[in-house]
Amino acid sequence: RAAEKVSEARKRKNRRLKQAKEEAQAEIEQYRLQREKEFKAKEAAALGSHGSCSTEVEKDTREKMTILQTYFQQNRDEVLDNLLA
Repeated sequence: RAAEKVSEARKRKNRRLKQAKEEAQAEIEQYRLQREKEFKAKEAAALGSHGSCSTEVEKDTREKMTILQTYFQQNRDEVLDNLLA
């Protein structure tokens, strides 16, 4: 009878340990998924800002090219006259 009680106690202990291990694994997996989601969000934000930065640089470059073209058109005749005179 005492041996049965000891055996039952061991079985209960093993069940509790197994359950605790499963719960810990589930919690670890949930934490890993949460961190992965946060990482992907930060990664997307970083790549997104990089993309918008290059778009802004391209826009700025186009504006400067337009200004240079305008200056060229305005001063072309005068510069040619000075060079040929």
